[in-house]
Amino acid sequence: MKLKMQQLPLWRQNLYVLWFGVFMTGMGMSEIMPFLSLFIAELGDFSKEQLSLYSGLIFAVTFLVMAIVSPLWGKLADQKGRKLMLLRASIGMCIVIFLMGFVTNIWELLLLRALQGAFGGYVSNSNALVAAQTPRQHSGHALSILVTGITAGNLLGPLLGGFLADAFSYRTSFHITGVIMFLVFLLTWVFVHEKQQEQPAQKQTVTKTLTFTDIRKNKVILLLLTTTLLVQVVTMSINPILSLFVKQLLDPGQSVTMMAGLVASMPGISTVIAAPAFGKLGDRIGTHKLLIFGFVFAMVVFAATTFVTNVYLLMFLRLLTGVSDAALLPVIQTLLTKNTAPENTSLVFSYNQSFQSLGNMCGPLFGSAIAAIFNYRGIFAFCSLIMLINFVSFTRSKLFVSNEK
Repeated sequence: MKLKMQQLPLWRQNLYVLWFGVFMTGMGMSEIMPFLSLFIAELGDFSKEQLSLYSGLIFAVTFLVMAIVSPLWGKLADQKGRKLMLLRASIGMCIVIFLMGFVTNIWELLLLRALQGAFGGYVSNSNALVAAQTPRQHSGHALSILVTGITAGNLLGPLLGGFLADAFSYRTSFHITGVIMFLVFLLTWVFVHEKQQEQPAQKQTVTKTLTFTDIRKNKVILLLLTTTLLVQVVTMSINPILSLFVKQLLDPGQSVTMMAGLVASMPGISTVIAAPAFGKLGDRIGTHKLLIFGFVFAMVVFAATTFVTNVYLLMFLRLLTGVSDAALLPVIQTLLTKNTAPENTSLVFSYNQSFQSLGNMCGPLFGSAIAAIFNYRGIFAFCSLIMLINFVSFTRSKLFVSNEK
């Protein structure tokens, strides 16, 4: 196996290994969802309100901590090397997730979930390493393939978690995932190679002093980071009320759980299928055109979803939502690469992960608030409006022109 891997171009070898790594990271982040509340219920005698509160807190704390610490790891990656940060993240998640199988109370689980976020950075540094070492003509396609890895992991994580919990136990599922993350650590150690490039002295100084204030002054980078945040917000906004909306569309006696699961999986499935093709298309026709398509397509799909009358139409439109994600997410990654100095790539991609984590947190809160004020359908109308505002922001910026020259 090692001989075959070494026969590949370095950027392809890294890409294949890192795809598996981000895939397993996505699984590790999402597999707890099917049994989170049930596992928490085993850790104490909680009321229904307490159980809901603790479940939400334990889910959110990982993303909150990740949003805070990701830029710190990204800055260190630019200084010390991205492979080192990949090894740190994978072994850190290995240990933390494995230890979750031994917790005895709610506070231990909360601490370990926070540490899971603190040890994050595998995805952002994978993106940064691939972006930095892939030939420019293949960068869009390569980054699109990585998007399929994290998306597929997030999609299949709940399925794996539910299967492992049923076949073994809640605790054993953590142990198995921890062992898999150790495999990710070993594969990264052996097969991922980073070409070190010597940096001029003054550029090293810039890297050391770079702060979010510096990034905030770069309107292009800030717009791209904000787009990442908003795409995650609209993607995650439906999650809190999905089963309730599906129930509203179903006839009495139909299985709400099964249909809600199918509807929830649709965006991930289409993103995995469409992202590599969009990556190649973007490399060929330009990111500008693909970006326009992604925004317009998302606006139309969300607007149409407002008027669905049955669950099968909802399922189809959610499938199309994943197509818009497949167009937008790789383009954002590619534009970040084009508009970032090589010595700051990891830092900027880490900020991108921070904004993505904030979107994962804010999306469900946004969806719940809109559903409470208006109704379930109102969520999709507001999502379409958000994409419209984001699209207008891009058209008024210099990004479209500068990246086509």
